[in-house]
Amino acid sequence: MPDTLKVGVQLPEVEREIRWTELRQVALTAEAVGFDSIWLGDHLLYRDEEHGIRGPWEAWSLLAALGEATERISLGPLVASTSFHAPAMLAKKAATVDEISGGRLILGLGAGWNRVEYEAFGFPFDHRVDRFEEAFTIIRTLLNDGHIDFEGDYYTVRDCELAPRARPGIPLMVGSNGARMLEITLPHVAYWNTWHSSFGNDVAGLLPLLAQIQTACVAAGRAPGEVERTAAVYIQLPGGSGRITGRGVIESDTARTGTREELAQLLRDYAAAGVGHVQLCLDPIDSSTVEEMGEVLRLID
Repeated sequence: MPDTLKVGVQLPEVEREIRWTELRQVALTAEAVGFDSIWLGDHLLYRDEEHGIRGPWEAWSLLAALGEATERISLGPLVASTSFHAPAMLAKKAATVDEISGGRLILGLGAGWNRVEYEAFGFPFDHRVDRFEEAFTIIRTLLNDGHIDFEGDYYTVRDCELAPRARPGIPLMVGSNGARMLEITLPHVAYWNTWHSSFGNDVAGLLPLLAQIQTACVAAGRAPGEVERTAAVYIQLPGGSGRITGRGVIESDTARTGTREELAQLLRDYAAAGVGHVQLCLDPIDSSTVEEMGEVLRLID
């Protein structure tokens, strides 16, 4: 069991149209009531027959603004698609946001999944894991070493440097359960993350997945506990009516509900299972529900 459980919250994305002033207020509330981290989805466009066209604001611009607006809380993308930017440019953005925030960035990375936004914005959707592998090599090398000269099948960077250099040790997180993605990333990342739909939003359902991750970590040569396990958890509070997903449907997982003490115990159960950091997906998600979960955090302490 981790010595302490860190708790973060995913900020509103497309549950409703939200303006910057409210996003900022939700983030400031999370920091004030004791959350450890705030997270943004990295998406561009959703489109479906039932809910029409929806989209969030651009994630890296928001992360930079939130890094300046807040003082203590960690922040990051959950997770950034390496396909949306040239990988060297993504490393540059990450180094800049980390600088603005005073060293509070956790860089979550993934291969992406939402074909609609790829096609609408002109990004290739084929060979996503192959492309990710090359992008991941470029990003992590630039952040760690400050320099790379690389030629691959999809990306080429010549005598590329980060100047100024990134803060040493910006932590990387992979958001994937795929065997090949884990093989690529587990030798290098500080965190592994899974979404609640991957384990039924239930601690018991997470245990087999955690065992698989442990086996993969051993295969990657990582010591026990060297890669922190993190998991998104879906919680519904009074006033919630079902979270609209990016796929344009009500979340299929059963939301966890309960009294403050019951929710505190739920989070203790994740810690007991070996999870070091949870990212809460709240329904509804606004400053008042973040304040309510702050009361739950006090019970955990």
